Amino acid sequence: QLQLVESGGDLVQPGESLRLSCAASGFTLNLYTIGWFRQVPGKEREEISCISSSGGIPNYADSVKGRFTASRDYAKNTVYLQMNSLKPEDTAVYYCAAARYYCPTTVYNYWGQGTQVTVSS
Repeated sequence: QLQLVESGGDLVQPGESLRLSCAASGFTLNLYTIGWFRQVPGKEREEISCISSSGGIPNYADSVKGRFTASRDYAKNTVYLQMNSLKPEDTAVYYCAAARYYCPTTVYNYWGQGTQVTVSS
């Protein structure tokens, strides 16, 4: 079965950092573009980053640019989202998704179940 699994979500205070991981089972994550998304109940899902299978410079939404960094570890078949200087408005469920096309793309083929990030004092 093809699955994406996010991990690393937690409750942190404003200004702190977290690193989310996105791992795959049943397929090779290294061959796919990975998008990071977040969603707050009652709001539309927001794409916050996209990193192509070839690596290169990831795309970022303005809301996270300069604070979040997406990266790939090809040896571990894992994609990361380093989140620094977290703000309460970053509170959301974070998802990773895999696409066959390079960034930017709107066609994502596989989705994870999400991991909760809560930023609160």
